[in-house]
Amino acid sequence: MPDDAAAARAAAEEESAFSHPPVDPDVTAAYGDHPDQVIDFYAPRPGSDPAAPASSAPLVVVLHGGAWRARYDRRHITPFADYLARRGFAVANVEYRRGGQGPEDADGTPPAGRWPDTFDDVAAALDALPALVREALPQADPRRTVLTGHSAGGHLALWAAARHVLPADAPWRTEGPAPLRGVVALAPIADFEVAEKLAVCAHASLQLLGGQDGFAGRRPYADPVLLLPTGIATTLVQGRADLEVPQLVAESYAEAAAKAGEVVGLTLLADVGHFPLIDPAADACAVVAEEIAQLAW
Repeated sequence: MPDDAAAARAAAEEESAFSHPPVDPDVTAAYGDHPDQVIDFYAPRPGSDPAAPASSAPLVVVLHGGAWRARYDRRHITPFADYLARRGFAVANVEYRRGGQGPEDADGTPPAGRWPDTFDDVAAALDALPALVREALPQADPRRTVLTGHSAGGHLALWAAARHVLPADAPWRTEGPAPLRGVVALAPIADFEVAEKLAVCAHASLQLLGGQDGFAGRRPYADPVLLLPTGIATTLVQGRADLEVPQLVAESYAEAAAKAGEVVGLTLLADVGHFPLIDPAADACAVVAEEIAQLAW
């Protein structure tokens, strides 16, 4: 259990991250018929970053977190999307179907994720993105696309970049790797076995895969730590003081990647918890933007 000081700091970080008003997108486009099958687009803000090249902007695809639960939608990460747009990036903020329609746990926690809908949506969104970007953000350069995501969204970012190494019978498998400059996963739920041992987000990864009956059989189709190597440049950014998704989860993924012959960057931030990574008011958010820029530019 965290001590009182650590818990108080984590609460203050969360309050800060959620204190920013949502930022409306410039354009919203649908990639399916369900209300959650939409992508919000943010154009790079003119003159936002004097260091950014004047040519077309790199595209950052954002996958929000929230333990794959319906009560956390893409709106909470729109200040972060706007922050990236003000740094000169074109941004696509992806929504997807999440859990929340099944019975709640005894403590009132709604179920996490919808199998296979959550994965269907992320795959469909990424497949539809090139055409949608051409229409919505003509100033974006899809050849310089970086995928990022926070927490459960970090899991989805790693998973989306690994579709070409999914089992052969996976419906989301692609013939080759996605045309990405790289992935920057922020405090990702990147190893379900370790996450379950730590009871991350009230056993959200177990719920995502349908409980004990589905967990072992579905992990090879869903758990990033089992989908290595990807051949795509990958960096994890993790707060050492993260109480929501402890750094052991990121470290386990990085170690598995190394064993698979792949070098994955792991940036550990001292005295940083879970939410500063997406909080425009936090120094950690600037570190995240720089990690994205190193891949994108």
